[in-house]
Amino acid sequence: MNNDLDFDLSQDQWAALRALRNPESDGRLSKTYLLEDLVKLGLVVIHEGTPAMTATGRKALVRGSCRLLDLAA
Repeated sequence: MNNDLDFDLSQDQWAALRALRNPESDGRLSKTYLLEDLVKLGLVVIHEGTPAMTATGRKALVRGSCRLLDLAA
């Protein structure tokens, strides 16, 4: 198991990653630079012009959820 999924993402990047978790998401993000950063990190791929979360992105989102709850509190 790979334990190095602790990404230091901004709140906007976490929000963009969360927006892609739903299959019915249309994949549109208002800030394309966020999407480009997530692609560079291997958390998102572009398939036929539509962004989709990778397995690594899903794992990072789950692992980062606890940290996100701390930020929201």
